[in-house]
Amino acid sequence: MEPSNSGNAETAIATPADAKVVINGIMRSMSSSNYYGRNFIMYGDAKGGDLTIYSAGRGLDALYSFNHTPTSNNYSGFWVTGYYCIMQINNLLENVERLEAEGKTGFSFYKGQALTLRALIYFDLVRLYGLPYNYDKSSYGVPNVTTTLGADAQPVRASVEENYIQIVNDLEEGMALLASNKAAQNGYIGYYANVALQARVKLYMEDYDGALAAAEEIIKNSSYKLYQPSTWVASWNGQFGSESIFEIGIDTESDLGTSSLGFYLMCYAQKSGAQGWFLASDYFLSRLGQDASDVRWGIMDNDEYWYDTKNTRKGACYKYLGGTSLAGDGKETYTAVNIKVIRLSEVYLIAAEAALHSKTPDATLAAGYLNEIRKRSPQLALATSATITDDMILDERSKELFGEGQRFFDMIRKNKTIEFNDDFQGIPVSKREKTINRTFGKIVLPISQDEMNANPALRSEQNEAYK
Repeated sequence: MEPSNSGNAETAIATPADAKVVINGIMRSMSSSNYYGRNFIMYGDAKGGDLTIYSAGRGLDALYSFNHTPTSNNYSGFWVTGYYCIMQINNLLENVERLEAEGKTGFSFYKGQALTLRALIYFDLVRLYGLPYNYDKSSYGVPNVTTTLGADAQPVRASVEENYIQIVNDLEEGMALLASNKAAQNGYIGYYANVALQARVKLYMEDYDGALAAAEEIIKNSSYKLYQPSTWVASWNGQFGSESIFEIGIDTESDLGTSSLGFYLMCYAQKSGAQGWFLASDYFLSRLGQDASDVRWGIMDNDEYWYDTKNTRKGACYKYLGGTSLAGDGKETYTAVNIKVIRLSEVYLIAAEAALHSKTPDATLAAGYLNEIRKRSPQLALATSATITDDMILDERSKELFGEGQRFFDMIRKNKTIEFNDDFQGIPVSKREKTINRTFGKIVLPISQDEMNANPALRSEQNEAYK
């Protein structure tokens, strides 16, 4: 059933209220299991080595094993959902352009939201299907579609660089339109969410000065505040907290229940149907274990047979269940927990990395930003200008953003080797080695056979590992 608070941009848009209804529909689509509702978040940590699987067959194994082909385990839902949302956005933008040409007003903010969402979706798609910008920006990205297309259209893949140019252009145009109202937009894109996205995108582009400027605009000028160590754990059972720059709302209609992200990260057998699909790897637990008093242990719990008091391996993550008590975040069901897409803590970590690598590197500034997050590990020595390194920042990103879909993309963009916890789960993995780096062909997904059948122009543009 079509949610009552969402709409389709293919229908007539006559008023700003109609535009908001279309934005609601786009946000609802982004919360599906094929995107931010589950699989996109799982992708980043399973492929990045921070998650592992206890046994085969529980679900989404291929994310860990890289067992993808054009016809099986291709996760084409990313492509289908992403381009469906882009189609809706393009329709909305064209309708708004028509209405504004007729002299109607009141659409600017929604246009800014739409442009920013299109940038986010393209950023996600190009990371899934294209090589890292700093590795080979001339390689294939994804089709740049910015207008409505006919049913017989056959768009070809743009380059990674062309995708990023489009992403930055959309963000800059969107920011100007959103600047009229810099207040928080709970559950929607706002001005500072746009700026945070710019910081993230520019970090991936190694435009460190641009990333630092964007991050510092939020840190210095916005009303967002970091959680204190004593309030960090409790922040996960509330909505739209002081760190949450952009989160996607999950309500009773979009709640995935036993198919939700929270359920996939829950301990085995804690609730009927809970299979313990993915657990923290030994590598992640060792990283977090650098400080037994790290507050972030508070959202971890036993990973196998929750009722077994002898189990001390804290491999289950409860960020998306409101905490280990299954408190949820204030809704009827504990699995209907909002997805926090961009948090202020990430912005501080972006600022730290960007300051360390800016045209005029400032290790003291970098250490200061990192230490604001490192305070969550009270027994670890604070970073100094002499001790701060990329690896220290990456470790902190892993600990802070665990379960938020960032690790794989961080490791690949930084040209690091990813090691998988295969020995723990004891299942032969034949589609990759125990360690990979960005030269491994399957760090990108295949274009699905269905997409190539529908658009034969893509057949010659398949990613190399899948030809």
